[in-house]
Parts: sequence; C-alpha cells; structure tokens
Amino acid sequence: MSREQGVDPLRPRASLRTAVVWDVLSEALDGQAAAAGRESLDVLDAGGGTGNFAVRAAGMGHRVTVVDPSPDALFALERRAAEAGVADLVRGVQGDAHGLLDVVGAGAHDAVLCHGVLEYVDDPAEAVHNVVGALRPTGVVSVLAANRNGAVLARALAGHFAEARRGLSDPHGRWGDADPVPRRFTEDGLADLVTAAGLEVAAVHGVRVFADLVPGSLADAEPGATEALLQLEEAAAGIPAFRAIATQLHLLARRGREA
Repeated sequence: MSREQGVDPLRPRASLRTAVVWDVLSEALDGQAAAAGRESLDVLDAGGGTGNFAVRAAGMGHRVTVVDPSPDALFALERRAAEAGVADLVRGVQGDAHGLLDVVGAGAHDAVLCHGVLEYVDDPAEAVHNVVGALRPTGVVSVLAANRNGAVLARALAGHFAEARRGLSDPHGRWGDADPVPRRFTEDGLADLVTAAGLEVAAVHGVRVFADLVPGSLADAEPGATEALLQLEEAAAGIPAFRAIATQLHLLARRGREA
C-alpha cells in the first residue's frame, strides 16, 4: 500500500519526540484504510506546520491537506514533500483552527490530526468541534497536547518549586507569567473536551515520559543508549502511571454512535 512506510532513517535520535505518536497513528491509518476498503485515505493535518506527520502519511500513500496559519511553514512543507517524493499527495492551505471549515470541506476526511494546536487556540472546544466537522462519519482523530503534570514535574526537578506549585493549581496549567505555553491539559480534561464534541476515546498514550528529563549527554554516552531510551518510551507510553507524567498526551478518538 505505501510508497514509504514513514520510517525515519535518523529514528534513534530524531524520533524520541514523535515515535510513540507515529506508531499509534500509522496503525490507526492502516486500520482506517482496511475498514474503508480503500488504500488511500483523505487526511487533514490541522496546524501541521512543516509536515512532520503529513509527509509521513503521504509516504503511506494517503492524500494529505495541511492547514496552517504560517506561510513560511507551508513553504517548508512544500519543499519537504517534494524532497520526499510525495508532492502530488500533499496540499498546503493557509488557515487556522477557528476558520478550519472555511478552508477545507466539511465531512470530507477519513482522519484529522490536531497536534500541538489546542494549547494555543483561543477556544479549544471550538477547535475540536471544527475538527469533528471535517471528519467523515467513520473517521478517526489524533490529538496531541501538552500535559500539565509533565510540566509540573519538570519544574520541580529543575528546582523551581514555587513554579511547580503554581502549575499544579493554575486552571490552564501555567507555571508563571514567563511560561511560553498558554494552556496545558490533564488526561481527564482532554478526554472531556473530545467527548463533548461527540468523539469516543479509543486510546491514550504518554509522549516523552522520560526523554525530556534525561540529559542529552546520558543518551549519547554509549552506543545504543538513545535507541534503548526510545524503546523505554514506547514500553511506558500506555501505562497510566507513566503517561500521567509525560510531557504530552496523545489521544486517539473516533466518532461516537450518536455523533
């Protein structure tokens, strides 16, 4: 089915931040294609930027539309798709989550990716609603968002205890005025957001459980250490106690029966 299965030749180092998400997503796309009886799906990447996931999905043979507000990111996406040999399968459109359905067709996509978007939009509920609006009745949604608990743990381990305490109690999971992330989520909060939009949660994984806590010098200290860390990430991703402290939460959801 695929032109190229999306395997990163630099996987041991470059994929620590994306391997868990890609493993879950590629399996979901394969399942979606099998259920639909089609080799090629229509995939929407809302806020997909330069196409880290979009180009990989196109490498599997899917048609991918990337919506992003940055012209520079879309230019980089075009170049990246061309270099990967999938320019004919990747389309970039300027827009944002607020006006998503104004620039893409409603109900026209088998899968929608919403990665690193909900932290920054003015209204996350509206963004998820628009994502669902772009989805076909049997479609799947992939949501990736910052985890409040992971940020609290990171601040505490860095010795910033007051900031960690603030992040724990702040309604948006922010650790201070200098925090560059406008909003973070708990697992329950993220699940509530997508179920309120008519989706059913199929799976939740933690992303970067250990990677952001381990100094790079340790990962590079001996041959195979980075690959071993990646394998540890993949093993821990689905365990509730570990995903609760991950830097990000990855949630896979499908339309509910009443949606």
